[in-house]
Amino acid sequence: MKTTGTIEVEGKVLQALPNTMFRVELTDGRLILATLKGKMRRAYVRIFPGDRIKIEMTPYDENRGRIVFKF
Repeated sequence: MKTTGTIEVEGKVLQALPNTMFRVELTDGRLILATLKGKMRRAYVRIFPGDRIKIEMTPYDENRGRIVFKF
């Protein structure tokens, strides 16, 4: 079941943290904590500091996100 009401924004990875968590700076300057989406984790997509990514966020928690695409 696909979630509705998600917000997609672009950002840049600043720091790689343990357990596939990343510190990400959004285009509007905010810093959030993001993790890989399950599909990207299964496909062994590698994310490094400096990569541009697309993040999916819910309106309920603006400090966390899910990485859904790597540019």
